Amino acid sequence: MSNVLITGASRGIGREFVRQYAADGWRVFACCRNPAAAEELNALAAASADCVTVHPLDVDDGGSVAALQAALAGESFDVLINNAGIIGARGDGLGDMNYDAWAATMNTNVFGPMRMADAFAAQLGGEKKLVTISSRMGSIANAKNRSIIYRSSKAAVNMVMACLSGELAARDIVTTVFHPGHVQTDMGGAEAPVTPADSVTGMRGVIAGLTPADNGRFLNYDGSEIAW
Repeated sequence: MSNVLITGASRGIGREFVRQYAADGWRVFACCRNPAAAEELNALAAASADCVTVHPLDVDDGGSVAALQAALAGESFDVLINNAGIIGARGDGLGDMNYDAWAATMNTNVFGPMRMADAFAAQLGGEKKLVTISSRMGSIANAKNRSIIYRSSKAAVNMVMACLSGELAARDIVTTVFHPGHVQTDMGGAEAPVTPADSVTGMRGVIAGLTPADNGRFLNYDGSEIAW
């Protein structure tokens, strides 16, 4: 049985990853900040015939990541999906910058995926794939005069993963970054054009086909290349 470790699994894209991987018979380690409040995720786990287990994790907190690492020390994961993320403050810009919100967003969106890679790279086996959910909004080629906080955090995590792709290639780990599309989630809004099911179906198909030649790439959920 293949194993996948997913952060930010209680809702949206993360929960859809859990649902789809479990439906295909994977063993899913689903992580979220407050498992007791994650009713729909817990329902998925209860109906999964023990394929899904739910684990407490706050990627903002190094101690929480370390606790998860200790709890899962005997496990090996084919795929690690860094999905946890926040949008941060909106309307940020000159004269209206919330620096505390910016720092918090960087902690979640940049330091969080790095903490997870640092903690669990040694436990990637089998397929050996490290996937981070980023955004086209982190592309320098797509820079706009708005959403500095969110865009800069995604640009930063793109760079982190691009750098790690070189280091982790020596361990035969394929590191990729994905734009999931503009998805109908709490973050993307109800009017977004892409459903979580379509986004995750697309990404899972691409993830399944990743080879060492894809190491360090920035991909759309349909597999097409995105400019850095």
